[in-house]
Amino acid sequence: MKTKLFSFVLMFTAMLSFAQQDAQFTQYMYNTININPAYAGSRGVLSIFALHRTQWVGLDGAPVTNTVSVNTPLNANNLGLGVSLVNDKIGPTHENTLSADLSYTVPTSETFKLSFGIKATANLFDLDVSRLNPAYDDPSLHDYSNKFTPNIGAGVYLHSDKAYVGFSVPNFIESKRYDDNEVAIFKEKINYYLIAGYVFDLKNDIKFKPAVLTKIVAGAPLQVDVSANFMFIDKFVVGAAYRWSAALSAMVGFQVSEGLYIGYGYDHETTNLNHYNSGSHEIFLRYELFNNNNKIITPRFF
Repeated sequence: MKTKLFSFVLMFTAMLSFAQQDAQFTQYMYNTININPAYAGSRGVLSIFALHRTQWVGLDGAPVTNTVSVNTPLNANNLGLGVSLVNDKIGPTHENTLSADLSYTVPTSETFKLSFGIKATANLFDLDVSRLNPAYDDPSLHDYSNKFTPNIGAGVYLHSDKAYVGFSVPNFIESKRYDDNEVAIFKEKINYYLIAGYVFDLKNDIKFKPAVLTKIVAGAPLQVDVSANFMFIDKFVVGAAYRWSAALSAMVGFQVSEGLYIGYGYDHETTNLNHYNSGSHEIFLRYELFNNNNKIITPRFF
């Protein structure tokens, strides 16, 4: 009962006090296409990705997110194309976001390439009024059944076989989901992302990659994710991450075959929420299709 009561308060505090933001992922370094359209086609192969995230297990109404994406280079004309779908459930709300990404890449040196990307998004937002218990019946709440809103975004991505830096804004349009007397109670604000990572070749077939993601949203605390992953013999990956003032994470991965990679992540909350849930879980699969003109991309961290 205590858990249910706390989750109820938490859910509506989030809805009424803060802006609705993009879904978060611990293993964002494998899912860059969702936040930066310039990533499309950057691996040089057709890449299929699927992820399931269950957040704050044991807390009623906690976020559950599923995402599927496909991205590929288009022949040899420096273009990349990506399509992604994100399904996000939080309490009485349910969102489906379909995005299409187009990138263009230019070489900047013998080792680095610079990619520019644009993103077009269609969002369907649904509010299940039957799960609410308002003090009075607000007719405007009934207008949020599969409410459609479009959006656009853009990004840049500088990358080589060993390093990357990217900056992106996936959503330039601030969408008001619930507007009462010109006050946006449920609103999607602009999210700014800065990512970076570098792969160090250590001895005995060991690679080490530190990475960082910084997320800035007006009216919300600065989010910084710092991670460190080790890869052994191009097969096994183990790592840890820290989300500033939010969570500690552990990550593992395994390259099953040339094209198939599987990964798992676990988050332990460092806030007071850790008294009301048993952590967050993420699992993903990435499958890549090679042909005679494709070389195997190493390292496989990004």
